[in-house]
Amino acid sequence: MLERLVVRQLLDHVHVHKLLPSLQSAYQAQHSTEMAVLKVLSDILTAAHLGDLSMLTLLNLSATFDTVDHPILLHRLMTSHNVNDVAYMWISSYLDNRTQYVRCHESKSTPLPMLCGVPQGLVLGLMLFLLHTADLVQLVESFELYPHLYAYDTQIYGFCRPMDTNNLWKRVADCVVAVADWMHSNRLQLNASKMEVR
Repeated sequence: MLERLVVRQLLDHVHVHKLLPSLQSAYQAQHSTEMAVLKVLSDILTAAHLGDLSMLTLLNLSATFDTVDHPILLHRLMTSHNVNDVAYMWISSYLDNRTQYVRCHESKSTPLPMLCGVPQGLVLGLMLFLLHTADLVQLVESFELYPHLYAYDTQIYGFCRPMDTNNLWKRVADCVVAVADWMHSNRLQLNASKMEVR
C-alpha cells in the first residue's frame, strides 16, 4: 500500500514535469504494449508507402532489475528528475539495507545484502527502472534514429532510400554500440543473444 502511494506521487511529479519520454510506453495512459507495437508498425508502413526501406533492432536486457546500481540511480533521480529532499531520502532508505534469499519449499538460504537492483514484481521497482533508463531516448535520437521503449525492451529503427542502406546500417550499428556502452557504464547488461535486426 505504501509503495503504491509513493508511486502515485512519483507519477504525478513525473507527468507534471514531463520527465518520462513520450516514447516510453509503460506507466502512461493510452501507452499499452499494443500502442507501442502499433506506433512502430505504423511508422514502418508509412516509410514503405513512401518507398523507403526500414531497419528495426530489438534490444533486451539480462537480469534487468537485478543490476541497477543504487548510487547511479539515486544520482540520476536527483539530477535528471529533480527528486530530492524527503522523497530522495525515502527512496534511498527503500533501497538501502535490503536483503535477499532463496526459498525452496520450507528451506531458505542465508539472507545476503542486496547491493544493487530494484525489487522485481513491485510497482516501485519498475518505476525506478524506467526513470533510470529514460536517457536512452535522447541517445538513440542523437543518431537520427527512432527509439521506442516498453519497460525494459527497446526498439531502435530508422528509414532510408533504397540507395542509402549502407549509411542506415552504419548509423544503427554505431547506435547499438553507443547503447551498449551506455548500458555498461550504468552497470546494466545488454543481452546480445536476444538482439534482433530486421
